Amino acid sequence: MSNKELDIEFQEAVNRVSEHTEPFPADTLLKLYAYYKKATNNYNRPKSKKAIINAFKTNALFQIKDISEDEAKREYINLVNNYFLYRE
Repeated sequence: MSNKELDIEFQEAVNRVSEHTEPFPADTLLKLYAYYKKATNNYNRPKSKKAIINAFKTNALFQIKDISEDEAKREYINLVNNYFLYRE
């Protein structure tokens, strides 16, 4: 898959998540958050008013610190596809 194809597929996955109106499980949200931040190279501090949520987000980012931006995009896409395929 070329970089352009990966970027298009990643953006489609992001749009799919953005348009979804039902709540995601917390563990899925944390993974989506971390992969998105890594894929977009956006490391702004978490902005929740609750310290515990910021801690979970920071931990999720720490867990994926050794993967590349492209790998983060692929993981994000796979997570989205699997979620929508297997959710009940």
